[in-house]
Amino acid sequence: MWPDMELAVIKGVRQQLAGPRVTDEVPAKVEGLVPVVVVRIAGGADDRISDTVTVDTESFAADRSSMWQLAERTRAAVHALAATVAGGVVIDSVDTVQRPVEVPYGNPAVRRAVATYSLITRASTDA
Repeated sequence: MWPDMELAVIKGVRQQLAGPRVTDEVPAKVEGLVPVVVVRIAGGADDRISDTVTVDTESFAADRSSMWQLAERTRAAVHALAATVAGGVVIDSVDTVQRPVEVPYGNPAVRRAVATYSLITRASTDA
């Protein structure tokens, strides 16, 4: 059985960042809740032993400077999950697939940076 990597990454990043809201969807009226980090599974593959998971992060902040700071803190938090257990899941390695890049959100009160990472984990041996 493959673990819930989205939840594991959310828990791990939440612990590393200690401050911003970390969730799996953009909250309504995000402009009043920033800073916010959204974590989503974007794909992946497995070889029946290891699971390679593609994870997208979106870092929302009120201005450009805060957005870049949050995006880089988020990148460091995701990379810190390598060779650890996050949310009960062993994460073997983390690589950046796409560094943080600003992507317009369509709301002038919010700036957003999106990044993509590849994480490798193993199937659960729990019965």
